[in-house]
Amino acid sequence: MRLNTKSTFLQERTKFEKHLSLSGLQISRARKIVFNEAIRNHGHFTSEELAKICFNKNKISRATVYRVLKELLESGIIRETAFGDKHHHFEHLYDEKPHHHAQCLRCHDFIEFPDLKEDAVYKPYLEKQGFKILGHEMHFYGICQKCQNPQIKK
Repeated sequence: MRLNTKSTFLQERTKFEKHLSLSGLQISRARKIVFNEAIRNHGHFTSEELAKICFNKNKISRATVYRVLKELLESGIIRETAFGDKHHHFEHLYDEKPHHHAQCLRCHDFIEFPDLKEDAVYKPYLEKQGFKILGHEMHFYGICQKCQNPQIKK
């Protein structure tokens, strides 16, 4: 998903800066760079992908990238999503509609599909059990059409 306007970018940056300020942190050069690269990174990305970009372009250390990713998560700029890989995946939260993911186990491509309000089925049951729901994700794993049918161009 892409930022639609410069004002959306500025809103996200302001949100991040406010979070940092409330946490007693400054908006350092490294934080600005990691924020900018994370925002430019469309779709899903891993911490390792972002670390490579930040190091290659600006010599920002992996540790700094991981620390800023945590701050981006805490500020609600990005969310972490689990795909069963050894790497954590992230995606932007701005302008997001609730959705879920299906991942091809061969090519690792993702398909996003809309949330169909399935939590309405599970929420009453879990709440009856005394479980406080903070969120949910649904992931499907399988083989995409392209990988099932090699004649289809990727």
